[in-house]
Amino acid sequence: MATIPITKRGSEILKAELHKLKTVERPWVINAISEARAQGDLSENAEYEAAKDRQGFIEGRIQEVEGKLSAAQIIDPSALDAGGRVVFGATVDLEEEETGDRVTYQIVGEDEADLKLGLINISSPIARALIGKEEGDTAVVMAPGGDKAYEVVAVRYI
Repeated sequence: MATIPITKRGSEILKAELHKLKTVERPWVINAISEARAQGDLSENAEYEAAKDRQGFIEGRIQEVEGKLSAAQIIDPSALDAGGRVVFGATVDLEEEETGDRVTYQIVGEDEADLKLGLINISSPIARALIGKEEGDTAVVMAPGGDKAYEVVAVRYI
């Protein structure tokens, strides 16, 4: 299996989710199944079916998170020295050339991405356009509304 890049913060988030799934969600659903089983006829027991479905989801998510953590390549952005180039984990200040609007993004892994928080997925079009750029360079992003050009104002590793 190929390695999956993830920041240290993203790794901690996945570990916390895994811990919650194993220590809270799994015991809760096991209890719900046994309570539904105690009610009698399982063939017409909607609560039993719902609990079994929930158990299947929880077990699947546990396997998925464990798989991601085992294949994770944890990157600490503050320990990077990429010589001012945009790389995975870098925080980039951009200025849209047409409007002058400024935005700040950090390039993160798939599971960490949240545009509202300025965290963009490494495989997103804007992240792909930024990789390898330096301060002063222009990145052209193919957006649904047409190409947008961004000037790289600053690159930080925080």
